[in-house]
Order: sequence, then structure tokens, then C-alpha cells
Amino acid sequence: MRKLVQLRSVELDGNRRRLAACRDVSDLRRVARRRIPRPVFDYVDGAADEELAVAGNTAAFRQWRFLPRVLADVDQVDMSVTVFGSVLPVPLALGPAGYTRMMHPDGEAGAARSAMRHGLPYTLSTMAATGIEDVAAAARSAAAQGAGTAQDLWFQLYILKDRAQANDLVSRAADNGFGVLVVTVDTVIAGNRLRDQRNGLSIPPELSLRTVASVAGKPGYWLRLLSGPALDYANFAGRPRTTIMQTADFFDAGINWSDIADLRSRWAGKLIIKGPLGPADARRAVELGVDGIQLSNHGGRQLDRAVAPADLIAPVREAVGSSVTILVDSGIRHGADVVVALALGADAGVLGRAYLYGLMAGGEAGVDRALDLLTRQFKTTMQLLGVTSAAELRKRGRELITREAR
Repeated sequence: MRKLVQLRSVELDGNRRRLAACRDVSDLRRVARRRIPRPVFDYVDGAADEELAVAGNTAAFRQWRFLPRVLADVDQVDMSVTVFGSVLPVPLALGPAGYTRMMHPDGEAGAARSAMRHGLPYTLSTMAATGIEDVAAAARSAAAQGAGTAQDLWFQLYILKDRAQANDLVSRAADNGFGVLVVTVDTVIAGNRLRDQRNGLSIPPELSLRTVASVAGKPGYWLRLLSGPALDYANFAGRPRTTIMQTADFFDAGINWSDIADLRSRWAGKLIIKGPLGPADARRAVELGVDGIQLSNHGGRQLDRAVAPADLIAPVREAVGSSVTILVDSGIRHGADVVVALALGADAGVLGRAYLYGLMAGGEAGVDRALDLLTRQFKTTMQLLGVTSAAELRKRGRELITREAR
């Protein structure tokens, strides 16, 4: 029996034990749901109205079926891609998310450190709870230990009613080594996020009867939260408390293409437009000097029933040609989704909820776990598909996938 049965050593660290038991992003989500108060979990997990778009995003990737090649010698595979001059070990980037220190004290800095260690870009949100300078310092420290560089820091901009403040954010990002500016164009008003409305989540958090009740249910969360610095929007500190829905009041609903032209003149680095751009809008963006398109419907959090970004990859690629960088977010939950994205013509996938579930489940280490799982899934899918490089996947992708028959 001793030869047949080998007893495993017991991991005493609870966080490491929980994360080691997670085998995919769905497992990270389940752990996060157990550990995080419902209003905070719903802020990440929820979407607009009937949440049809968020379900459609994942379904759009999963409608594709693989046509594998065999006897292709996949002992060695090259997963790397080049995005804006940086060689990424796997075609992934971490997308922007507001107020992540509410999810875990590691927040934006922890996610940035994880990204740098993995050699991947990290995008800091306008609505972050950590300032531009602090995230830049954390990223530089982690980059020295990993494969990332300062150019792998990206800054996501909402165009604000207060243009002087918006321009100041752009200047600060440039001064602190952020190499890419990501302009989000689908959030001129707030989406109708019913979970947030029902939960009444506010920034900074407000002590209510519901909050007091949740302290008893999630004491570990509140202990971590209260042991760190006070929570607020780093770029809007000192403003009166506002609900999540009301934060869109900061944004300018009157933005148009002239604002993109103005930002192009101000920003010397690479410029991306992020939103549900169809072929015509993508072509117009490129004509204005935009370097890349990030196909996104905000994870279904803005316009419900919006087209899934995965379905826009092929037509937008055809419209803008091969030289324009195309990224895609909204719905990536597995490394196989990234394989589909590249096969359809994207250069890389951008993560949102996938790494945020990891952050909620285990802080910075949870982000590491999410990235490691997705990387392993991407490599395994490539090998089983009979593809030896990401470049080959981009070149021959349409021969390797087919739509599921309905």
C-alpha cells in the first residue's frame, strides 16, 4: 500500500492552497464569489440590463470548432507575438478595470506587478484607485525581475468633461513611461447595470445596514480592506461620494472624432481606440493616425445586446489591412479563446474579468494563477491543433477553425 499510495504534503498557506486547487478561470470565479461581498463581486461579474451581451461574448468564442492538423511535430512551440514593438511571450494583455483595490488591497499595483513578471502589458484605468506614479513605480520594480518593460504600461483614458484634467492625465502617463494610450469611446454615459443599482455600491464605500451585515459574513475581506490606505478614485480624490452609476457623470457625452484627432496630436506614443468599432469606424480611426483597435463592448457592461467583439475581428481586419494592430477583449475565459482570436485575425487578446477573478480570489498571486492557467491552455490548444507558432496560427488560422453547425 505504501508503494501504491503516496500521501501529499499539506499546504499550510490557505491562499496558496485555494489557488492551487483552481484549474481554470471558472474555479477562480467560484473562489472569488465565496470570499468577496456580493456588491463587490457583482461589480465585477455583472453587466448591463438583461446581461445578454456578456453571455453572447463568451458564446461567440465558443461557437468555433477546431480542425486540427496531425503529425505536425509540436514538441517545441513559439507562443510569442510582437505588439507595438514589444515581444510578448504569449498574446495577452491585462485590460483596464476601475477601482480594483476594492476587490483586493493589491489592486492595480499587484496586477501591474504580475503582468510585468509575465512580460505582458498592463492597462491602468482612469477610474483606478491607485495613482499613475505609484503604479509606474510598482511596475518598474517588478519589470526588473521579469520580462516586462516600461513600454508595457498602457494608460486607458475616458475623455472627461474637464478637459484640463484629461490632458493632465495624458501628460502624467507620458512622463511616467506609459507607452500606449487606450481611449475608451463607448462610455459616454453609464450602461444600465442593474446589479450595481440594486446593491447601491458607492465610492468610497458607505457604511450602511447592508454593509454592516456583510462584515459578519466576510470578515477576512473587511480586515484586508481596513488595514490598507483609504479607498477613493485616485484621479478624483476628494470629490463627494458617488454611486458606481454616477461616475459616468465625469465623462463627456459630446465627444466626437475631432477629440481623437486632438489626442493624436498630444500623444507621441502608440494610440488605441477601444470600443465596439465596426469596419467603417475602424477605417476612420486609422485615417486619423490611430495605431491600433481594441474591439470591445466593455464586457457587456454598456449596451446590452451589442455585437460580440469576437464577431468583429475578421471584418475589421479585412477593413484595416495587416499592418494595424487589432486587440480583442470581452469574453476571453480560456486560452482556446485566444487561439480563436488569432485565427480570426487578432494580434492578441485582452483580459478583464479573467484576471479580476484571480485578484479577488487571491490578490497578486491570484492574478499570477490566472495568467499561468491561460498561458498553459493556449499552449496546449496550439499543440493539439498542430500549430508550432503564433505566427503560423495567424497565417493559417481560417484553415484551422470552423463554425459550429446550428
